Amino acid sequence: MPLDPRRCFPVMCLTQDGVGIPHAAQAARLCAAGARWIQLRMKGAARASWLAEAAACVDACRRHGAVLVVNDSVDIALASGADGAHLGGPDADWGDARRRLGPDRILGGTVNNGADALRAAADGCLDYAGVGPFRFTATKRNLAPVLGPGGVRALVAELGALPAWVIGGVGPADLPGLRGAGAAGVAVSSALYHGGRVEENLRAFLDAWSRPAELPAEPAPRP
Repeated sequence: MPLDPRRCFPVMCLTQDGVGIPHAAQAARLCAAGARWIQLRMKGAARASWLAEAAACVDACRRHGAVLVVNDSVDIALASGADGAHLGGPDADWGDARRRLGPDRILGGTVNNGADALRAAADGCLDYAGVGPFRFTATKRNLAPVLGPGGVRALVAELGALPAWVIGGVGPADLPGLRGAGAAGVAVSSALYHGGRVEENLRAFLDAWSRPAELPAEPAPRP
């Protein structure tokens, strides 16, 4: 059994293209701010630059005792020495990925609908699921149908014991409710870089995760 994702960090921090900071520098800054789980997400990068950034991210995470998973490449995860990989899309071969990664690395998979959730729960290859999109986000092309709170709750229930990190337009105010819906955490990208205030943005998510969920108001007594 690889490292239990539940012990990693409730806020998985995704690196992002186009923010003016190299991915490894993003990882280092997030780790210095207190992040302990980074997902390297480089879309369309050449293999050489992708591998170089991944190796540098591994170094940054090691210095802070943080976990690094690589989005959409088992090859880069293995070559860089990362802690695992995250595979998205309906055609992701989780079984092959698990065989290549072995039993001691983390494997996550994207879950967008009930069929994905049932497959993930039955497959036995994943350590966690990324459930989403929670709401609309411009970060991802070809966005799957938005789930909303009810959709997330339903998929988390279908996943059973497989822990879920919710992704897609998640803001700090959403976290208590998502935790109450059974999510093990959230995965965040663009919201971490708003205004260049990485440290403050990360702290807002961490503080929100530990905040109690609001209980429904008690009905007013009848006169």
